Amino acid sequence: MTERKILLDPTGELTPAHRERQPRPASLEGLTIGLLDISKARGDVFLDRVAEHLTEQGLTVKRFKKPTFARVAPTELKQVISAQCDVVIEALAD
Repeated sequence: MTERKILLDPTGELTPAHRERQPRPASLEGLTIGLLDISKARGDVFLDRVAEHLTEQGLTVKRFKKPTFARVAPTELKQVISAQCDVVIEALAD
């Protein structure tokens, strides 16, 4: 007999919203790239290297950091990022 397992979804969504992905830019040239540190351990180390590589290519980079990894980014932070950046790289590291 197989044991039955129950998976609980903490989001409480009955029907998840479906969103089409935005098309990727053909090039990063001329775009502002946002680097979002989600505040997990060593994410900043990873983003330091990413920023280094991007700036070596002459690209514009802006850095942002969530107050805590345990929650979604505050609305104000997301608004600032979307107003100042064309694309975003989010760091996940431990």
